[in-house]
Amino acid sequence: MPSTTRGGRGPASTAALGLPAASALVIGSIIGTGVFALPSALAPYGPISLIAFVVVTFGALALALTFGALSKRVPASGGPYVYAREAFGEFAGFLNAWSYWITAWAGNAAIVVAWVGYVEVFVNTGHQKWISVLLAMVGLWIPAAINLTGVRNMGAFQVITTVLKFVPLIFMATVGLLFIDSRNFGPFNASGQSALGAISAAGAIALFSYLGLEAASVVAGRVREPGRNVPRATVYGTLLCAVIYILGTFAVFGTVAHGRLGGSTAPFTDAANSIFGGSWAGDIVAVAAIISGIGALNGWTMLCAEMPYAAARDGLFPRAFARLRGENDVPAFGIVASTVLASLITVFSYTRFEDVFTKIVLLSVLTAVIPYLFSAAAQLYWLLVRGRESLSPRRFARDVTVTVLALAFSYWSIQGSGYQTVYYGLFVLLLGVPVYVWLKRGQDMYGETAAPRTAVIADRPERAPETPPPAQRLSRGLRTNRIGGPRKRNDIRHHD
Repeated sequence: MPSTTRGGRGPASTAALGLPAASALVIGSIIGTGVFALPSALAPYGPISLIAFVVVTFGALALALTFGALSKRVPASGGPYVYAREAFGEFAGFLNAWSYWITAWAGNAAIVVAWVGYVEVFVNTGHQKWISVLLAMVGLWIPAAINLTGVRNMGAFQVITTVLKFVPLIFMATVGLLFIDSRNFGPFNASGQSALGAISAAGAIALFSYLGLEAASVVAGRVREPGRNVPRATVYGTLLCAVIYILGTFAVFGTVAHGRLGGSTAPFTDAANSIFGGSWAGDIVAVAAIISGIGALNGWTMLCAEMPYAAARDGLFPRAFARLRGENDVPAFGIVASTVLASLITVFSYTRFEDVFTKIVLLSVLTAVIPYLFSAAAQLYWLLVRGRESLSPRRFARDVTVTVLALAFSYWSIQGSGYQTVYYGLFVLLLGVPVYVWLKRGQDMYGETAAPRTAVIADRPERAPETPPPAQRLSRGLRTNRIGGPRKRNDIRHHD
């Protein structure tokens, strides 16, 4: 294993992502194929959904700032997994890694199905099922092949696809505003619900648009100067996506008649055709959607491997995920295994029950929000324990406010997933418990007490250089702040 610098930074050979590439990873992970269908999903609520979008954007920015603050303190690969482990212990870290891993490969299956829909604007227009499956496999395995060549190639591809996808989106968010006709907006609240009810319902859709904002923190060990570049990439990338989302959706609302927008399967395409006439502009937007989808798959394929890699190097995920291959130190097993699982669920969705696939998509969203919640809780925990000593009163108050907003946003995201999704999500999350028991069985540990034998512990895999060691476990007679070391409990315990 190559040498590493202190502070959780990865090996120099693998720290191949600079600020542009890290920002492109965040943007590419957030903006996939979903943005091109988002206005249609919000149309039944009317322009009031734009208010919901703004509210959700504030929540997403609160999360981005929270991840930025966390990555400054812990600039290590693993993101939410590392933050939860450091704050709440190994079991919490494992649950976050398990939950996020499910999100990544199940989410890739969702992205590729939407991606195939845009590819079939040009080929397989008759939508023959097995040709669609073949196209989906191409969409999944091209990003996997790029990731297997190394993080440098992955980053270059991510920058290229991000630039190309942004051309039509920026056009619609700028020039498209000049073609707005107020008659196209329709009723301000078309849902028939109260204003608050409409905003909540539309927000439950809009909040799903920002999944992926944590991408840079997950691969922090492969980013140059992670303490500086990861926070910037996270905040800048989320801000840019927010501007594109809100202005682009507003432009589509104003260029496509409300009655037609609700039934559109390609609202940005319809908006481009409304502006220029004919279908050529819509075809360009379809090409942009194809590029956007393959870029999102490229970024999420990397995340599929990086999160379990960080956990596996700490003995909290199957050891195969920790093996690096080739000169570029590629976590090949994680890339291949996750892409195989995404392929299987994609084939299943095309050949079996589409409504089951829809539930899996919602499930992937829920399993992403759980690590968000733990990350915000970890930041709040640190602020309450160490924040007053480390920050000025003004900075402390600001960070607590932002973190509480991020925590509330995470709870709102879970609530918006629906009761049935939360039910199945809890079940899938708890499926990880037997896996955790299996992983810990050979470490001669029960709770916080080590067994007399130490031979097995010596054989544990080397800790990843990208991840800091977990806080030392202490006896019941001591407490720790996880930063300043143990201290006696005489100040909090007394005898009668």
